Amino acid sequence: MNDSELDRRLAFAVAAAERAGQLALRYASDPAQLGIVAKGLQDVVTIADRAVEEALRHEFAGAFPGDAVLGEEDGLSPGWDRKAPLWIVDPIDGTANYARRLPLWCVSVGLWYDGDAVAGVIVNPVARETHAAARGRGATLNGRPIRVSAVTVPTQARIGLGFSYRRPPALHVASVERLLSSHCEYSRLGSGALGMAHVADGRFEGYFEPHINAWDVAAGLVIVREAGGFTNDFFAGDALERGAPILAGAPGLRGFLETTLGDLMRS
Repeated sequence: MNDSELDRRLAFAVAAAERAGQLALRYASDPAQLGIVAKGLQDVVTIADRAVEEALRHEFAGAFPGDAVLGEEDGLSPGWDRKAPLWIVDPIDGTANYARRLPLWCVSVGLWYDGDAVAGVIVNPVARETHAAARGRGATLNGRPIRVSAVTVPTQARIGLGFSYRRPPALHVASVERLLSSHCEYSRLGSGALGMAHVADGRFEGYFEPHINAWDVAAGLVIVREAGGFTNDFFAGDALERGAPILAGAPGLRGFLETTLGDLMRS
């Protein structure tokens, strides 16, 4: 994919994700009509999730008919051969928050090509914030450049943590205990995409989750890297199909995070 094609896709993704965020807000204005359905332990889906993903799929098919889509709700486009660009979409990341009228949710749109994420957009319509990046272009928040935190000591840091019942709760407990034992603070937002966005803009010094799906993190990988942060090689294995652990952060805390949490990624 050449530079102009990447730029065109990023610009389109920003506009499409912002429209998707407004659609989700319209559904949220009438919570009684959300049609909340449980699909797993502490995991729900709403009518809005499906409508937003459908709208994004329609937009990408119209603008880039040769591209494929992997979405949380409707899976992978049939016939994708890994040579075409792949849009990786979470229509509402943080659905449990969304269903409870908590303002910690977002629309996440990542672009995968030739083995890795190359562009990403994370839109929080409640906060009116759009994080965006493409490989080699830097990262922005509402169009302005952003950088990761300059903090280098754990006692001044706050790490975002994620949790899923796909992994034993003991891993989450261990991550909390290890951080607090180092006098390092933590937060759990309930949205991995927002956690990654907040690493990129310096609100968090890191983000860790023992298992996360590709649609939750594809956009954030690019945004964090382009903001000067580090991430593990998330797509090295079969993360597209099965998910993987994620560790991301500011470079000044890389050694601390890898030493403190690295073995939990392999559990």
